[in-house]
Amino acid sequence: MLEAKEVYSFLLFVNGWLGQLFTPCSQPVLLSTSSLNTQQYLGKWYFIAAAGVKESDVQMFRQMDSTVFHLNETSENTLLLTGAMRVGVHCIMKNWTYTIQSGKDDLTLEGRPELQTLVWSGEWLNCTKCILLQEMERHLDPLERHDTLNRFMLYARDSALLDNKVVKVFQTQTACKNMGRFVHLPQEKELCKLENKA
Repeated sequence: MLEAKEVYSFLLFVNGWLGQLFTPCSQPVLLSTSSLNTQQYLGKWYFIAAAGVKESDVQMFRQMDSTVFHLNETSENTLLLTGAMRVGVHCIMKNWTYTIQSGKDDLTLEGRPELQTLVWSGEWLNCTKCILLQEMERHLDPLERHDTLNRFMLYARDSALLDNKVVKVFQTQTACKNMGRFVHLPQEKELCKLENKA
């Protein structure tokens, strides 16, 4: 015979499952890059967390303590993202060049034309000082059912220490989209310095 605790746990599980079944995931707002005012997004950003469908989507972030980025516009349709990543006692610097193409909603990463990078509004998380990037890469084989890469990355404008409530909402919203793998950077060590960046 089931104990009261087990019955209660089972009822909570069923209630949560039914809630998800009848309450669809909320949808983020896409910021189409072809009509985006990039000027308002230039400058410093802090990488906070990532969520993905598979462990391989977020594995690279597990070794990081913190990461700070600076976004520059190098030409009318080209953005340069410079990152300073804290991995243990080391600072790793890296650059990514993105192109904005007329009529397309996503950014094209130099050297990775198969990678689709979408920009989403932080309003999905009730965070006006946040932005989300979603990276997706499809299999070339049409019979393959899963993407090779599908992850969301959360960035904050003002501080590396974003309110935990916002991070929890990010985790919940992405989990609703079948992104159960989650990484929240610990931010325990000193941030790396971005060279020649304000």
